[in-house]
Amino acid sequence: MRHQKKTVKLGRTASHRKSLLANQVCSLIEHKRIKTTLAKAKAVRPLAEKMVTLGKRGDLHARRIAAGYLGQKDAVKKLFAEIAPRAADRKGGYTRIIKLGQRLSDSAPMAYIEWVDSEGAAVEAAPVAEKSTSKKVE
Repeated sequence: MRHQKKTVKLGRTASHRKSLLANQVCSLIEHKRIKTTLAKAKAVRPLAEKMVTLGKRGDLHARRIAAGYLGQKDAVKKLFAEIAPRAADRKGGYTRIIKLGQRLSDSAPMAYIEWVDSEGAAVEAAPVAEKSTSKKVE
């Protein structure tokens, strides 16, 4: 039994898993939304939220910790300059996972992971809300 075994291994060695998750977080910072498998999205979420928490701290030590984990200077700059200030008034829950269904080739469950407060998510959500409120009167 897997009692008290928190790490999701994703079928990889520890170093490969660490690189994969760091690259996924960097892609999420760069593109604001990524499409991946549900298991990877669930593994990326806590790490992305920890990076935003470091970004909200904003000091040099937090920046160095984030740079050491992510390994990409551009992602760290964007995290501290754009993403963290948008989440300044939020106490947690910076990401959302949207399930998409199964992939055709191997039936793996797919999902989007995106920032909750990104501009693109708000623009896409607005037309859906307008459609559902308009009703035809006969």
